[in-house]
Amino acid sequence: MTTSLSGRRRTGASVDAGVRGGASDAPDPRRWLILTIASAAQFLAVLDLIAVTIAFPAIGRDFAPVPASALSWVLNGYTVVLAALLVPAGRIADEAGRRRSFLIGMVLFGAASAACGAAPTLALLIAARVLQGMAAAVLIPTSLSLALPAFPPHERASAVGAWTAVSAVAASSGPVLGGLLAASDWRLVFLVNVPVVLVAVAAGVRLLPRTPRGERHALDLPGTALVLLCIGALVTACVQAPEWGYGAPATLVTLAVGGLAGALGVRHVRRAAEPVVDPGLFRTPGFTAATLGLLGYFVAYAAMMLGATLLFTEVWHYSVRTAGLALAPWPLTVLVVSALSGRIVAALGERLTGVIGALSFVAADLWWAVAADGSGGGTGYAAHFLPGLILAGLGTGLYQPVMFAAAGLLPARQLSLGSGVLMVSRQGGTALGVAVLIAVTGGQQAPAMGELRTGWLVAAAMSVAAVGAALRVGRGGRGR
Repeated sequence: MTTSLSGRRRTGASVDAGVRGGASDAPDPRRWLILTIASAAQFLAVLDLIAVTIAFPAIGRDFAPVPASALSWVLNGYTVVLAALLVPAGRIADEAGRRRSFLIGMVLFGAASAACGAAPTLALLIAARVLQGMAAAVLIPTSLSLALPAFPPHERASAVGAWTAVSAVAASSGPVLGGLLAASDWRLVFLVNVPVVLVAVAAGVRLLPRTPRGERHALDLPGTALVLLCIGALVTACVQAPEWGYGAPATLVTLAVGGLAGALGVRHVRRAAEPVVDPGLFRTPGFTAATLGLLGYFVAYAAMMLGATLLFTEVWHYSVRTAGLALAPWPLTVLVVSALSGRIVAALGERLTGVIGALSFVAADLWWAVAADGSGGGTGYAAHFLPGLILAGLGTGLYQPVMFAAAGLLPARQLSLGSGVLMVSRQGGTALGVAVLIAVTGGQQAPAMGELRTGWLVAAAMSVAAVGAALRVGRGGRGR
């Protein structure tokens, strides 16, 4: 049985509204407004991850003297909690109602942002950041699962493309916005979220479709604990390894704990009557490939983004604001490609679209590895680096919509859970990509060009793996 985001006819049971995301082919007249509200949550969650990194020096000066290890948890507390809670939060949202969960998560995110902006001590700031991470874990999977059912199949590629573009814009604008706000007061990095949250909540109450509560199941406490421990430990090892040391006992023990928890978790969900993660998710054609493909893709994405930033700021000595502007062609290309993604998928099919996207990433990495040098002037940037940024934007705009749309293949009752699983791939891949590049560059603040080239070659290898996943997704039910 084949399905398609391009709207080709589906046969037999595939027309069952409950099997493909709970939507009929009739479009919801409010669908683009619903997507706008859902995308606001995506924008805030990604922006806070990036912009806060830029504000680190200002936060450190304000709370001095504090050790760097403690200060790092302003970022790591958010990252680890967000990644660890995505799957349980998605499961709860499916059962409690996605609209209700989204609005609660948005209010909690706004309150946590206000608490971050008002925090009088570093300990309270870290606690508020953990609360922000919890709220983001609710928002991110529900944002996609709220938006997808509002769109008929032939518009879903365009919808996910727009959602992807918002994420790319948030990631690339984070350094610029974070730098501008932190130059005045680092607390504004958090407080700027509050008015956006207020508008999104007010609009969400009026416009978001009411979603029924799902079938209630007993809470799988052992499975939930194993999921939290596995993802939390693995992400913690990735984000702390540069500080602890890649071969340090703390890093190795944390990795071992995460691996053991993962193995026990897989064993548990196969035997439990009502597991926190239904193994049936991964029997849905294309979903497993999308999960693995996004993991590899985001390892490459994070390594590429960090490598480009280090090149601009440490090798070419751009200011943070100039570096942010230098990265702008990447998200601008994503915006253009995303606007056309629905037509591209309709013309080429999901499989070929995803493959071209992943190959564009491979080409971007290879371009930088071969052409980039220590010359950061206008000619060096335009000739040696800009083509790679455009290729990376093309890859982002083509690959992510196809892979994230795999959530739409799931039964309606599992939309948020499935979205949460895909988002774990994104968060875990991002953390791993950063750790890989830091390991390759030896953790140096100003790495040599040779080390950056090696990092881009590693990213190219992960992009090749993403090509294989795209082939499997297309073959598994949404291809031509």
